[in-house]
Amino acid sequence: MAVKVRIPTPLQKLTKDKAEVEVSAATVHDLIDDLDRSYPGIKERICDEKGNVRRFVNIFLNEEDIRFLDKEKTALKDGDEVSILPAIAGGSAYLHSFSSWC
Repeated sequence: MAVKVRIPTPLQKLTKDKAEVEVSAATVHDLIDDLDRSYPGIKERICDEKGNVRRFVNIFLNEEDIRFLDKEKTALKDGDEVSILPAIAGGSAYLHSFSSWC
């Protein structure tokens, strides 16, 4: 099952400067694992040490925030489009979190 994943600019250095990649995955969790197999190091920038999506990372499935679906367990199907986006905010906590992407 092919799913298109849009990669934010700060993570494109890990995807060999690709803004979009395709993976085969049944859930968002599987998608993140598949991304990390193909592009080592990307999971640690998307997920915390427990494997949960970091709170300053937004993941959208076909323009719907997965937080309002089934989070990392959200099911995927052939042709879906997933976007990974850093949260936009201000303050020093944000700058510290965002710097871990670079």
